Amino acid sequence: MADEQRPFEDVRETADGFSIPELKWREVLFVGALRRDGDTFVRDPSRPLPPFRGDGLFPDHARFTATAEGGRVRIRRVG
Repeated sequence: MADEQRPFEDVRETADGFSIPELKWREVLFVGALRRDGDTFVRDPSRPLPPFRGDGLFPDHARFTATAEGGRVRIRRVG
């Protein structure tokens, strides 16, 4: 199946983080697994993370920036 049909598998590593489809990013925010805190997003361990191909993308209490880029969201860990 194509990555568009299985967004939990569509994780692309970048030099400074990774990117996921915009739809998957919206899901992560909708379930509350990440919450906005100023200019960053923080992983809330009390909320379940949707499935991803690999573990460890969003460690508990870690901070991230997110930038939309053509149907994907580039995510960088900042803390």
